[in-house]
Amino acid sequence: MQNTTAPKISFVSLGCPKALVDSERIITRLRAEGYELARKHDGADVVIVNTCGFLDSAKQESLGAIGEAMAENGKVIVTGCMGAEPEQIEQAYPNVLSITGPQQYESVLDAVHRAVPPLHNPHLDLIPPQGVRLTPRHYAYLKISEGCNNRCTFCIIPKLRGDLVSRPAADVLREAEKLVEAGVKELLVISQDTSAYGIDLKYAASQWKDREVRAKFFDLSRELGELGVWVRLQYVYPYPHVDEVIGLMTEGKILPYLDIPFQHASPAVLKQMRRPAAQDKTLARIKTWREQCPDLALRSTFIVGFPGETESDFAYLLDWLDEAEIDRVGCFKYEPVAGATSNAIDNPVPEEVKTERWNALMARQQKISARRLKRKVGTRQQVIIDEVGPTVSKGRSKADAPQIDGAVYVSSRRPLKVGEIVTAKIERADQYDLHGTVAGF
Repeated sequence: MQNTTAPKISFVSLGCPKALVDSERIITRLRAEGYELARKHDGADVVIVNTCGFLDSAKQESLGAIGEAMAENGKVIVTGCMGAEPEQIEQAYPNVLSITGPQQYESVLDAVHRAVPPLHNPHLDLIPPQGVRLTPRHYAYLKISEGCNNRCTFCIIPKLRGDLVSRPAADVLREAEKLVEAGVKELLVISQDTSAYGIDLKYAASQWKDREVRAKFFDLSRELGELGVWVRLQYVYPYPHVDEVIGLMTEGKILPYLDIPFQHASPAVLKQMRRPAAQDKTLARIKTWREQCPDLALRSTFIVGFPGETESDFAYLLDWLDEAEIDRVGCFKYEPVAGATSNAIDNPVPEEVKTERWNALMARQQKISARRLKRKVGTRQQVIIDEVGPTVSKGRSKADAPQIDGAVYVSSRRPLKVGEIVTAKIERADQYDLHGTVAGF
């Protein structure tokens, strides 16, 4: 007698939003083939672990997740960044069913088919046209390219994910339109290097509806801005042509938000990091951007304790932060990564010094963030609702990306819905968040 029970897959997705998009693609394909998602490893037919291999701490988390899946289930398929260099996984867990690198969707599906063949039932294998997403219904990540052409000394992502491969503009816009039709209110544009989009395609145009659209950062941003939803740009390197999109922000076409991973400010450290773009003029450009678009919110990440970073380099970074007034900052203590060329740089910074510098930078940034947020008290801000509470709901303003930035807590006389965009009057601010009352719908 034929088995009619749908095979169950348990899925663990680790790492960055780019890895999350890979997970969504695999799950969408599996759901289309009739597989079901299980909430627990125990009882699932097979477990897929999408790993992160960027830092040693991330590798340890990935190995821990694989170990947990092996203990609770025993049938484990491993994919993702750590899978690009599989020796460590093979050594720790020789009995995993399959190990593949990032973006190798077909190999993952083949491994699933071998472990647990699909049930084919055209009446059950129906999925929504926008695919299955792991984010809430009201926002979605839109990946516009894979890989990276930069060769930053601390990073092994080009080794793991290869050189830049951009998607044709029409493909990106088609996916974006489907997401919007499915109820998505906010598109988060991501890649390893969003502003390098289209370089590999020589900015070739593709047919979108009644027009041709070039595979270019500005052109794609402009078209996405016509879809009538929030469009947020993430992982943007500060190349000169980034200046062009500020006009789209002042027009309200895309959100006044730029996520730029500056990583440092000291010219000596940036040179050792081999960072792209002319960062020596960055402060002047930030000033110009804010003159053109006063509402612009900037988020960035920085690395402290990079090999060779001196006290004067670190003091330079703190002074730069004071002047730049970045709204949102993430800071990491430098970690050597196997295969990164920065491992060979002389004068490593002792761990206790890294910790001191991390604490000092975060304390300085806390004051800057509090000062920037205080200016919003008394203003009205549009807020997208992420979580609903009995009297106070949690949302985000245009200046806040999900899961990495602050929140806006709003009280309302009527019940709010997740994904709703409301106008809130801001009544107070703390170091990272805003608090207010709904003043309009």
